[in-house]
Amino acid sequence: MPFIVTEPCIQCKYTDCVQVCPMDCFVEGPNFVAIDPTGCIDCSVCVPECPVDAIVNASEANDAQRPYIELNARLARHPGAQSIRQRQAPLPDHAQWREVAHKGEQLRWPD
Repeated sequence: MPFIVTEPCIQCKYTDCVQVCPMDCFVEGPNFVAIDPTGCIDCSVCVPECPVDAIVNASEANDAQRPYIELNARLARHPGAQSIRQRQAPLPDHAQWREVAHKGEQLRWPD
């Protein structure tokens, strides 16, 4: 089962995880990154790199994280999704969003 990016990434978009992915499975949107489940080899090297613990194994997702299984898959297939392979600076307001819960409604993705 692939890994998924969950709600803590929204509005922070830390990208420490992308530089260690051996399969280049990450795609980015304006305020979130997602994992393409078709390329994820379940290696877990990205998990400890996330400073907000946003990456989990889909098979271990709790009830709140389960919608992100489909969301990651859908966003990875989105025509506006851009592959990301290099670490970038987090979003400018990342510090104020880091501890915010229930920010799913903030998710933005290219049209």
